[in-house]
Amino acid sequence: MQPEIILQIIVAIAVASYLFDQWLDYINLKALRQEIPPEIESFYNQEKYLKSLDYQRVRTRFSFITSAFGFMLSLTMLLSGGFGWVDSLLRPYVQHEIILALVFFGLILLISDLLTIPFQVYSTFVIEEKFGFNKTTPRTFVLDKLKGYLLGATIGGGLLSILIFLVKSIGPDFWIWFGALAAIFILFVNLFYTTLILPLFNKLTPLAEGELKTAIEVFAKKVNFPLDNIFVMDGSKRSAKANAFFSGIGKKKKIVLYDTLINNHTTDELVAVLAHEVGHFKKKHILLSYLISVVQVFFVLFVLSNMIFHENLSLALGGQQQALHLNLIAFGILFSPISGITGLLMNMLSRKNEFEADAYARETFSGTALAQALKKLSVDTLSNLFPHPWYVFFHYSHPPLLSRLKALTK
Repeated sequence: MQPEIILQIIVAIAVASYLFDQWLDYINLKALRQEIPPEIESFYNQEKYLKSLDYQRVRTRFSFITSAFGFMLSLTMLLSGGFGWVDSLLRPYVQHEIILALVFFGLILLISDLLTIPFQVYSTFVIEEKFGFNKTTPRTFVLDKLKGYLLGATIGGGLLSILIFLVKSIGPDFWIWFGALAAIFILFVNLFYTTLILPLFNKLTPLAEGELKTAIEVFAKKVNFPLDNIFVMDGSKRSAKANAFFSGIGKKKKIVLYDTLINNHTTDELVAVLAHEVGHFKKKHILLSYLISVVQVFFVLFVLSNMIFHENLSLALGGQQQALHLNLIAFGILFSPISGITGLLMNMLSRKNEFEADAYARETFSGTALAQALKKLSVDTLSNLFPHPWYVFFHYSHPPLLSRLKALTK
């Protein structure tokens, strides 16, 4: 296929994806309702509910601006041959294929992030501040940026280096070896995320002795779920929003509770939230997600192995010769419709898993307590109570609140 045709396909995919996402955001914005649903009216007064609607409108309209900026930036790079121009600019100074790719992606990603920093600052220090969520200081914001750059360069750069080395040294069969490495890496992240990565950004402290820890231990014993690693994370360092999550496998499994969650919920509600997280483990959702992720990685790499050696992909992006880093960008866009479908299927599976985890919490502890916790979380985060069904279908990894409450009463 000629480079001109490939470029036209790439641009068509980028335009279609952008327009479709904007349409979903638009219909989701129009789906907002003025009335408070009966299931949650005792948690809302009219003023706070109107505030939640305002929050959804402000965030969506802001996303229209940021999305348009990102789209126009990408489209300009594609139509002007900007990616190829950067490659040509670097080649006289960097001849080594791996180093060239590292510098290329590092430069592209750094400039892209720097260009969007004003939007990130406005989102954090204006929008989130206005609605009472932001707790991030300018110092924390800057440090998070620097740590993110360092982590991205270390992990992303390492994986990219290995990928290109295998492509150059093994040829088309590289996908088997890199797939195996990726499977090990994903497992490693699952095992050690809360031990090695999370502490770079947040402080984790063991849950103190007291009523909550005792209640959790009683529940864990009841459902035969040995749990020694219960941690509290200083989520309030950045936001007033609350969360909880499960991490790890086997002896490395941990439950992490945000301090904001503990501060705003009763003991029964917190145990119910934990029961939901335990439900994911008991129903083998974590193992299944890992296995599916590995299969996806092998599939993507297999398709990549059939495309990465085609010079016309590089020429389509304005390159003067074949460059693996240019081919990776072209492949990422060309493959995006397929990755969109797999992402959609994963969201469907995730919503199913959330219903199952809710049911587990209801059966082993208390559906009423979990419902109360979900209502509080929704109110405290000013979440959208009436998302458009199509928006939910394409974007939601968790079922909407009202659907979860309905399922809990069955």
